[in-house]
Amino acid sequence: MRDIAQNQDNGSGIQYSSRDLLESTLTRSRDFAPIWQGGELGKRLLLALIAVAMLAGIVTWLAGRPDLSAASWAAGTAVILASLLTEIAISLGRKEFGLDLIAALAMGGALILGEYLTGTIVALMYTGGEALEDFAQRRARRELTALLNRVPRTAVRYADGQLQEVSIEELNPGDRILIRRGEVVPVDGSVMDGIAVLDESALTGEAMPIRRRSGEPVTSGTTNAGDAFEMVASSAASDSTYAAIVRLVEAAKAAKAPIVRLADRYALGFLAVTLLLAGGAWAISGEPVRALAVLVIATPCPLILAVPVAIIAGVSRCAGKGVLVKGGGALEMLARIKTVILDKTGTITDGRAHLIELKSRTDLDPLEVLRLAASLDQGSHHVIARALVAAARERGLQLVAPSGTRESAGSGVSGNIDGHEIAVGGWDFISERIDETAFSRDIRTWIRRDGVVSVLAAMDGVLAGAFLLADEVRPEVGSVLRQLREAGVRRIVLATGDRTELAESLQSFLRLDNVAAELKPEDKTRIVEAERAAGPVMMVGDGVNDAPALAAADVGVAMGARGAAASSEAADVVILVDRLDRLVSAIRIAHRSRGIALQSVYMGMALSAAGMVAAAFGYLTPVQGALLQEAIDIVAILNALRALGDPMRGWRKTTRLEHAELLKLEAEHRALMDVVDEIRHTSARIQDLPEDEVRNQLAHLDTLLRQRLLPHERQDDEEVYPRLRRQAGAPDAFAGMSRTHMEIQRQVHSLTSLRQAFGEHASGPAQRYEIQRLLHGLEAITRLHFAQELEIYRSLEHE
Repeated sequence: MRDIAQNQDNGSGIQYSSRDLLESTLTRSRDFAPIWQGGELGKRLLLALIAVAMLAGIVTWLAGRPDLSAASWAAGTAVILASLLTEIAISLGRKEFGLDLIAALAMGGALILGEYLTGTIVALMYTGGEALEDFAQRRARRELTALLNRVPRTAVRYADGQLQEVSIEELNPGDRILIRRGEVVPVDGSVMDGIAVLDESALTGEAMPIRRRSGEPVTSGTTNAGDAFEMVASSAASDSTYAAIVRLVEAAKAAKAPIVRLADRYALGFLAVTLLLAGGAWAISGEPVRALAVLVIATPCPLILAVPVAIIAGVSRCAGKGVLVKGGGALEMLARIKTVILDKTGTITDGRAHLIELKSRTDLDPLEVLRLAASLDQGSHHVIARALVAAARERGLQLVAPSGTRESAGSGVSGNIDGHEIAVGGWDFISERIDETAFSRDIRTWIRRDGVVSVLAAMDGVLAGAFLLADEVRPEVGSVLRQLREAGVRRIVLATGDRTELAESLQSFLRLDNVAAELKPEDKTRIVEAERAAGPVMMVGDGVNDAPALAAADVGVAMGARGAAASSEAADVVILVDRLDRLVSAIRIAHRSRGIALQSVYMGMALSAAGMVAAAFGYLTPVQGALLQEAIDIVAILNALRALGDPMRGWRKTTRLEHAELLKLEAEHRALMDVVDEIRHTSARIQDLPEDEVRNQLAHLDTLLRQRLLPHERQDDEEVYPRLRRQAGAPDAFAGMSRTHMEIQRQVHSLTSLRQAFGEHASGPAQRYEIQRLLHGLEAITRLHFAQELEIYRSLEHE
């Protein structure tokens, strides 16, 4: 399974136009569009030029050559002004304008009135502010480009009896194509021979692999999760399902309104006040220099500098937590989100198969059946086989090398383990190799559950046991949903291409406001548009089918760790680690950064307004005004730098776990899963075993609980919890969790008493039922307690 996940990260949903889509997205994005005609390189050159001009002017002035210093300052200011006027003209052509107009007026006025040093100071402040924001944007673009460098752009096609690697654009209907394991299907088509095992999660949201037989259709954008197979193309790349999704993404991007930046929202009012005050000062006094002084002080450096500093600090904080934010506009919008739309597979759920239950014959140890099946599956690349191997290793089972392995692609595998002939696979594969028994009939009914995949194991021609696997909800989801609402989110909606019954099962225990299932990509886009009436909308997803909705949302968030790169391209935010709780961290950082930026704006503009009034009355010269504005800048920027700090306060800030300790605690839980499994196995078999065997089973379980489970709980209660309480400064923290420890200990003690009583007297149905009832409760409370601890520990991780 891990290999498949890696392959999906490397190419799931990536087709011929993925890089083109990225480039067009970045080019059209306002956050990444060059402000100066020369682009980003031109910006850096202009900043360097004005800095050199400023320095040269100071040196020549100190050398007693004011004529050269004036020429240097004037030349530098003129170059910056020319570039700025060009950009203003372009913006006005798009019916956009901002505070750069005040900076242009200040520079132009300084040149006209001979206040060359003043003009240079204004030019330096302005180019410096633009350079600050470009730094974060270049970093975001570099990170995303690195993510896409792994994108495949070719396919293997048969031509004249030979295999040729060709560009995906060269594929035509009727071409015979080889799809190797882990590759993405490049075009729509159908399976030629045999069986194709496909991971369709990126398109449909279905977490479990789907089998397609000869002649059945396969869809572009899905991943080959099994052995290599051949297919016949039914369309060209430009007409494929994936291409249609790309067009949806482009249409959504084009229709999406540009983000109105924080600074721009203050531009019109501040510009009007500035021009009115400057014009009034000139008209009343008759001195144009007063108007220039007003314009210089009005040059909105708290907006030009402090806002980018705060926002860039927030972007940097997000990057440190594994969240790539594509520019300041996206971060600002994160702080305003009112509705969150979540995909299911790979977002709310883990997106991978996990062993959730196993059942064996009463004469066999369930963990031994798992060991045999996993040992055989070591030689298979099937995603479910990988999941069984992972489950066995998590339980500490010692796997052995199989011999004589024979695999039927997508169906099952057989071979020899420890002298036994073992077969592992689906019902059809196993039923042909076993005799029918009462146990096999029970298993056939037992495996008929919705939302799970069943795997059966046979030993020496007799059914030995069965396993149920499913895509599980992420352990942090409950905490994430609660924290989203605390962060100001009013509606949380589940939108998935998965089946309705599976989506509704999530709503039954998650606090969701609405659920929509069996959706196509265009359906998700319509939901985004409908939800926008209640406020800014965030869409979170990981598959190709999520890309159009991610592009259409006010903020699209892609789970990029294992998701399709198409979704990462279309999104405004990419979570690069496989943790949904990082979304909450990003929103908190956005709130803090925006709040600090607003503080800097209000404080800086208030001081600027006071200075403007003083300049209007003639108390400040243009140079004095420029120096005053520099002082205001320093105050505003120092305040903005607070955004680099941790947005978490109080309990979360002081109570934390280092990442290594979190991994250690999670590993301890995984190491105890075989004990929890043993509780279930014993309770399932107690009614059918002979009395002596029941006594042995209960004695073995009692020993496991007392030697492994209870010491773990005592260690948590005596070492982990007290330390976290001390950090929190709250002696009652984790009191509820400690109470659960007490309940587990009480139930283990009760089990010991019942076991001893069972051994002293002949057993009856009532005694067995009482023990079985106790075991059911002990298993439930232990699994729940582990899940609660995992959620708490993850929330305390020091990221």
